[in-house]
Amino acid sequence: MDSPNRVVITRRLPGEPESRLRAACGERVGHVYCNDLDAPLERESLLDAVRGAAAVVTTPADRIDAAFFEAAGETLQIVSNYAVGVDNVDLGEAARRGVHVGHTPDAVTEPTADIAWLLLLGAARRATEGAHLVRRADWTGLAVHALLGRRLIGKTLLIVGAGRIGMAVARRALGWQMRVRYVARSRHPEFEAEPIRAQRIELAAGLREADFVSLHTPLTSETHHLIGEQELELMRPDAVLVNTARGPVVDEAALVAALRAHQIAAAGLDVYEHEPQLEDGLAELDNAFLLPHLGSATVDDRLWMMEIAIDNVAAVLRGEPPPHAVA
Repeated sequence: MDSPNRVVITRRLPGEPESRLRAACGERVGHVYCNDLDAPLERESLLDAVRGAAAVVTTPADRIDAAFFEAAGETLQIVSNYAVGVDNVDLGEAARRGVHVGHTPDAVTEPTADIAWLLLLGAARRATEGAHLVRRADWTGLAVHALLGRRLIGKTLLIVGAGRIGMAVARRALGWQMRVRYVARSRHPEFEAEPIRAQRIELAAGLREADFVSLHTPLTSETHHLIGEQELELMRPDAVLVNTARGPVVDEAALVAALRAHQIAAAGLDVYEHEPQLEDGLAELDNAFLLPHLGSATVDDRLWMMEIAIDNVAAVLRGEPPPHAVA
């Protein structure tokens, strides 16, 4: 048998990842380095930790670039990202070096779709303003004209990005009898079939029509600032924008300006352009419903993410392809 493989886990994960790995790989696994903190490693500590590793389980806070691959060296076989997105990974460099890249797509689908709907409802029904009113003890009781929000039943929902999460969000729209439109590079028959019966549409036309816009695209050079000043100007003044994709998909400065001017009614955000920092003025806006990147944050799903990330590593160390490789 070849020498046991060194494995690095860059952040404390739920459950018992090392036990799962050893159960799956036995003597193929040698030393396992686990960062015991629920915080990313500093850059130099990360590069030092991965030297000589055969496999590294990373998180979106880790920058996986040429310097990372160089530090790890020729022993590196797989990077398994504890996330669905891999915009933190230089996929071209990984391919050039013959390093597998895995991720955890299925585990984030349903909980992120739930959060998208939480944001949509919270923004539409002015939950931020209502919560502040109650907590400040300024609420004086039911008032006919107070905090009137946006109706959902029968409205038009535009889904930008027709992947797993976009589909899960579309399914939930059935309960509100919404008309669903979707934006994607190619046609997705599963969106257009019963019971959703969504219509594919160009982004500009969809933004003009939609009452609610929910973003579900990966972050790429093409989707960076996909929603900017011009796109916000196309939206209706009573529309709501929701982002559970990646923060830089939205030009946050342009969004703040649009919300201040009531150019759109509201926004619900779980991701931010410069996490964890917010654009100046965003936190003060009552028509912004803000969450701290809770997309996959359930006990069950974060544990499932760990299992998928470890299973990707275990498969490669056994000489098999990762079950959840990045396409």
